[in-house]
Amino acid sequence: MRYASVTDRLAGLGGAKWAIHARARDLKSAGEQIIELTIGEPDVETPEPMLEAAARSMRAGRTGYSNGRGEPGLVAALAARYTARRGRGIGRDQVMCLPGTQTTLYAILRTLVEAGDEVLLGDPMYATYEGLIAQTGATVVPVPLRPEHGFRMQAADVAARITPRTRVLFLNTPHNPTGAVLRPADIRALGEVAKAHDLWIVSDEVYEDLVFPGVPFTSPLDFADLADRVVVASSLSKSHAAPGFRSGWCVGPAEFCERLLPLSETMLFGSQPFIADMTQLAVSEPSPVAAGMAERFARRAALIERQLTGVNGLYVHRPEAGMFALVDVRATGLSGEEFALGLLDRRKVAVMPGESFGAGLSGWLRLSLTQPDERVVEATDRIAAHAASLLEGVA
Repeated sequence: MRYASVTDRLAGLGGAKWAIHARARDLKSAGEQIIELTIGEPDVETPEPMLEAAARSMRAGRTGYSNGRGEPGLVAALAARYTARRGRGIGRDQVMCLPGTQTTLYAILRTLVEAGDEVLLGDPMYATYEGLIAQTGATVVPVPLRPEHGFRMQAADVAARITPRTRVLFLNTPHNPTGAVLRPADIRALGEVAKAHDLWIVSDEVYEDLVFPGVPFTSPLDFADLADRVVVASSLSKSHAAPGFRSGWCVGPAEFCERLLPLSETMLFGSQPFIADMTQLAVSEPSPVAAGMAERFARRAALIERQLTGVNGLYVHRPEAGMFALVDVRATGLSGEEFALGLLDRRKVAVMPGESFGAGLSGWLRLSLTQPDERVVEATDRIAAHAASLLEGVA
């Protein structure tokens, strides 16, 4: 039988990248005691007022059809939120609501690029980004994010990779997996390149509320002279510990949203009104859980750094935001995948290999910061022991 070419473009870009996480879950199901440091699952429950808002809305009959743009109350709340945060007016016609950041980015890229186009994307990158771009038929052009620059994208590296086919500069700030946060000067320089070459800027900002204490956050949406070319995406998944509700949105130029609307209607024809009501409540006031998560994740990142940097050849890159820390294991002579597989099988610790996030993290590991401190300490002890055994040539 014949299949659409998109299935070939996406082969190997889906669940295959999460093979170690899936293996860890299988081992746990079989009764193994695994310390799981793989995915970015929030370490608190969804706030009770949000759950009550969704339940109250369902009981009130808010279970019917919605529309492709989003429920009016939520659209208005998001416009107000971004007007306040970005320091300039954001209209309701600049907002679109979709189920989660992943669906939102799928729709954004489907609206902006197609076969023959190129998208500039930082390497390392979040594991699903390659697939999001490949589904359109466009080509990923990796831009190296270098440790010596704190993994922050550099304008010169972008400019060196632009061709006549380049259409989009894809940013992720705060960044997954590195935890890097772009500074105003970084965005200004990147914006000048985008303007010079008439590029769209797509910015995934789902970790905006999980920036660590003392680190400033800046969005390309802050810059009025970039307003006609910036589209940002976000959701409740991280900031409000609500990944299962799949409630996301994008903000961009009004014309972009009008172009996106028929695609949204074709894909989904609206999200659930009761989830929209819950989201409206959530975005209308500060998250009750984000600051606590940011403090805990920053503390655990510092703990991992103290426990592992300089131990048995390991090095820890300390993040500025988000849910993850990176560990360089290249001194052991293994790839990140080889190290992670051995760590799971012999030490019962599950981490993500850096190779799942692009060639730029070959020989690295990504560790989730969402387990309690004592479990993180135990995991780092096991990681150090595994590295020692490798350096000694003992399996």
